[in-house]
Amino acid sequence: MKIIQMDKQNLELLEKIRQQFESAPYPKVPLEKSPKNNPRSLYIHNFVTPYYLRNQKYIETDGKIILDAGCGSGYKTLSLAEANPEAKIVGIDISEESVKLARQRLQFHGFDNAEFYCLTLEDLPILGMEFDYINNDEVLYLITDPVSGLKAMKTVLRPNGIIRTNYHSSFQRNLYFRAQEMFKYMGLMENHSQELAIELVRETMKALQDHVHLKVTTWKPEFEKDDERVLANHLLQGDKGYTIPELFSALRAADLEFISMVNWKEWDLMSLFKEPNNLPVFLGISLPEISVEERLHLFELLQPIHRLLDFWCGHPNQAQSYVPVEEWADSDWQRVRVYLHPQLRTEKFKDNLITCVTQLVMLEMSQHLPIPEGTVTIDSTMAACLLPLTEGSQSMMSLVERWKKLRPLHPVTLEPTEEGDAFELVKQLLTRLEGFGYVLLERLP
Repeated sequence: MKIIQMDKQNLELLEKIRQQFESAPYPKVPLEKSPKNNPRSLYIHNFVTPYYLRNQKYIETDGKIILDAGCGSGYKTLSLAEANPEAKIVGIDISEESVKLARQRLQFHGFDNAEFYCLTLEDLPILGMEFDYINNDEVLYLITDPVSGLKAMKTVLRPNGIIRTNYHSSFQRNLYFRAQEMFKYMGLMENHSQELAIELVRETMKALQDHVHLKVTTWKPEFEKDDERVLANHLLQGDKGYTIPELFSALRAADLEFISMVNWKEWDLMSLFKEPNNLPVFLGISLPEISVEERLHLFELLQPIHRLLDFWCGHPNQAQSYVPVEEWADSDWQRVRVYLHPQLRTEKFKDNLITCVTQLVMLEMSQHLPIPEGTVTIDSTMAACLLPLTEGSQSMMSLVERWKKLRPLHPVTLEPTEEGDAFELVKQLLTRLEGFGYVLLERLP
């Protein structure tokens, strides 16, 4: 009887979530808006990115089958289609209204190779498909049992496929959970229409004195007019938070393997210390020995700035073994194939490389693909060396030969440039850019 009652509660919660998104499909983005000018989003949604992080190999997305599990109104489905040309796109959502909008959005932007279905995660096997990449964004933290959601996606994931999914952070999100609890206590998440509930939230916040903690920490000026923000924060049905240990526990329960945080550059534990190379003795001895899970958990305890615990995972023991770039010998480098990340293979980036070369100015790479915080710049010789990559992949040694032609003489001594010197300079350039995700380096047999 207890199990039946729990199932009934789960179904009731699912229906509340469905109704919320039926009346307010998320995200509320105009049909004509395109993600083409958002390179960071395209970088995240490009299957090439996590595949390289896992296997240190480049992969073409032609013919791949990509699932947007929880597609909502289809804006991120459109990002998947733009980022993975020639891939087949499939979207599912529990809201029929959301599915309808997603279908219209993809058709409006000219993507005919897309299918949409009104389904739950647990119903995925009904489709009879297997997927190379599954995007499951802003969904798991809404369902009662996230492990069941992970298992459902795993059943339709190809052996070397990758899942991108996320949880809300317990630490970063805790004040909004408190706000939700308060408005649930007031009955606003049970017995009122969404329009009335939103208005009552606003009236409550307006009535509070400005120094009241909940108002100071969870209410922003934009909430006064943006209904979607109020729904997604103060009135979000089923919202829950998780920690890194809970994330890893769920992956173990679902028999899935952690690959990386999606915004991995922003989870660097060592970046939190003033002098990473001069730590107190205890930290200097212990930190290098801890696991990835422990490092990420320490980060969230010290710096809980990320709303989402956003990560990639896949079937266990499917990653291809490789030697990290920083451990390559010169003989390894001589067999390297170099790729520009697909999101940099644009006419705009090519034109800016040419401008950098012809006008002898610095090029800010991070303007074209803002992966790390801060700026990443290259000079005109580096830009000229990279220029062939805009047309396709190149061997490491062909770039070394190009460098020798670009700088035939040492700029200080005016001695002829030795191949060994050119080799080292190109190696330094590519190592730096690979660390930021701008270039992909594949070591051939």
